[in-house]
Amino acid sequence: MKPIDLFVIEYRLHGKPKSFIIRTKLMNNTEAWQWASCDAGLVPIPKPGRPPLKRFSKPMAERFGVTDVRWRESSALTWDEEHSNDREHSGL
Repeated sequence: MKPIDLFVIEYRLHGKPKSFIIRTKLMNNTEAWQWASCDAGLVPIPKPGRPPLKRFSKPMAERFGVTDVRWRESSALTWDEEHSNDREHSGL
């Protein structure tokens, strides 16, 4: 089974909580700060397969109001036929 390459990134922009999900092969703290800066509109989103035009470091992002960047792998969804049938019969 292929590993999941979906990540949840949570951060604050001028004190307000923000979050998004991104599909990428590589995720670490540096990448999370870069993607949070893209989501906040500070840098353009790079075209697929190309490196970013400008890298935003943690100190640079913090100057523009991005703080508390955290990331984690997205949870894998396991489809359970038994429970899906229960849902159909319960009217949900």
